[in-house]
Amino acid sequence: MTTSGLSTFNLDLSEIIEEAFERCGAELRTGYDHRTARRSLNLLFADWANHGINIWTIEQGTINLVQGTNTYVLPVDTVDLIEHVVRTGAGNQTTQADLTITRISVDTYATIPNKLSQGRPIQVWINRQSGATYPTATAPSYANSTTGVDAPQITVWPTPDGSQSYQFVYWRLRRIQDAGTGVNTFDVPFRMIPCLTAGLAYYLALKINGAEARLPILKQQYDEAWELAATEDREKAAQRFVPRRMFIT
Repeated sequence: MTTSGLSTFNLDLSEIIEEAFERCGAELRTGYDHRTARRSLNLLFADWANHGINIWTIEQGTINLVQGTNTYVLPVDTVDLIEHVVRTGAGNQTTQADLTITRISVDTYATIPNKLSQGRPIQVWINRQSGATYPTATAPSYANSTTGVDAPQITVWPTPDGSQSYQFVYWRLRRIQDAGTGVNTFDVPFRMIPCLTAGLAYYLALKINGAEARLPILKQQYDEAWELAATEDREKAAQRFVPRRMFIT
């Protein structure tokens, strides 16, 4: 038996919208149908950011720490940080070392008596901003100066000193890119396409007249598709849990 020899299957924006409408027992007919489906897709992507770690959106970044400065802005599309270290001696095979820096809450940071004391940073408070938009002229100092978007930021403690160079190296979850307006593919791996289609069909059924009867089955299909996709989209390395000893007596 001869196979295709290909493994490039994917669906673009229009094809996924058409499939979702068909699952609702409807057809994609007007420009407004396309626009409302695209809006539902972007809401779906925003909801996925609340479902946990989407492995394909993990990106590494680096911030060069400056003596006397303890607050730094992250990229505006950052959802959260999942790992972070302080790197010393960067670029030198002999001296480069990644050192632990502990994430703390705003409550813990607020209780630090002297926030200006300098040394090697050992703690970081990650301030996940709301994403509110300000007029550029009145934007806070930590906002993106071009767009006025309130970006997430980190505050390290102690404030970096000048004894050596420090880098804050992090692995972040970024936002899934928007659905777009043309005939384009999505910022998701192929294994998420069934879940994406099922989710869009469920969202559209909430808005299409006459599709109410299909809501229970579409919701069930979406939940099952998400469960399968989320189970697959995970780290598969062996894990080892060790209790952390805070005090030794």
